[in-house]
Amino acid sequence: MAVDYQPPQCLSRPIEVPSKLLMGAGPSNAAENVLKAGSLPLLGHLHTEFTQIMDDVKQGIQYAFQTTNTLTLAISGTGHAGMEAALCNLIERNDVVLIGINGIWGERAADMANRQGADVQTVTKVAGENFSLADIEAALLQHKPAVLFLAQGESSTGVVQPIEGFGALCTKHNCLLLVDTVASLGGEPFYMDRWQVDVVYTGSQKVLGAPPGTAPISFGPRAVAKIAGRKTPISSFYFDMNWLGNYWGCDSQPRKYHHTAPISSIYALREALALLANEGLENSWNRHRQSRDRLISGLAKLNLKPLASEPANRLTCITAIQVPDGVDWKSVTTHAMSMRVEIAGGLGPTAGRIWRVGLMGQNATDERVDRVLEVLAESIKSATAPVTVMGRL
Repeated sequence: MAVDYQPPQCLSRPIEVPSKLLMGAGPSNAAENVLKAGSLPLLGHLHTEFTQIMDDVKQGIQYAFQTTNTLTLAISGTGHAGMEAALCNLIERNDVVLIGINGIWGERAADMANRQGADVQTVTKVAGENFSLADIEAALLQHKPAVLFLAQGESSTGVVQPIEGFGALCTKHNCLLLVDTVASLGGEPFYMDRWQVDVVYTGSQKVLGAPPGTAPISFGPRAVAKIAGRKTPISSFYFDMNWLGNYWGCDSQPRKYHHTAPISSIYALREALALLANEGLENSWNRHRQSRDRLISGLAKLNLKPLASEPANRLTCITAIQVPDGVDWKSVTTHAMSMRVEIAGGLGPTAGRIWRVGLMGQNATDERVDRVLEVLAESIKSATAPVTVMGRL
């Protein structure tokens, strides 16, 4: 029987993927052994050998988050999936949720919480600033939320949010603390248990340096109790931590089928976590800080300024750079891409105002910092050079 449509011609050609230096806001370049792990033979999603790899991944995530939480696993999805999984498990309709907004990730969290039927309240800062304990305590007293959301690494503005002290504050006010570390984990110090963080998630494709598609997440005892005490079912079957926790071996019951995990992505995540464990968190934090400082020094020589004017507010992993007057930001990123180097533009509230340079994982080295500075300088020069028309300026 004849088909109605013929095979697409594009699929008759081999795939072609250029090699680029990914110095934007993510993904970052992956190490060779991480990429090789993703090409290992497939296993079944409940094969003994694969569940052992899942157990390895759990331990690696616990180390990265600095926690002993039992309900620790990797969501099959990107960092957005981690955000949505955290919110839909914690929120019941009309729960008051307080969102710290100083960039796009607070905006996204507020959007998702609204979709869960929450009573969403916000506390805001302008791009380039973060929240103090006093800012948050005032909002907690005013709104009395069940959940507080903060992004440790606000990648749209290049700002780091201090987390120490906020967990104790939330405990005092009977509120759960949810932290987004997608753009910071592995590059900024983070202590889930010590800082009394109730839920944290991250993404695989930034400092961890694995392909996008998995989102490590961990729930502390107070968050687990909130889930257990729900009066209504979790709105998403796919993100239901009762099912996912069982599939990941986080309870005492035999593992049951929930979904087919992204087998190859879990292999790659395991190897990325192994790289972090072998380097050591303290060494990774120091390497990223040193790379950020080298970048800031280089930017000063180019008369370029970070968006975050206060040095203590600057994220190690992603630096937001103010676009100078008279420079077309897009021309600069386009020229850089022609040199096989990615430099990102702004996102959300900073679109058109900044460039973003990511120093994450394999890309947090002196050599790559120097290369991105060289490309940025040349690209700005190209964007501001006089145009010759018909032989005359």
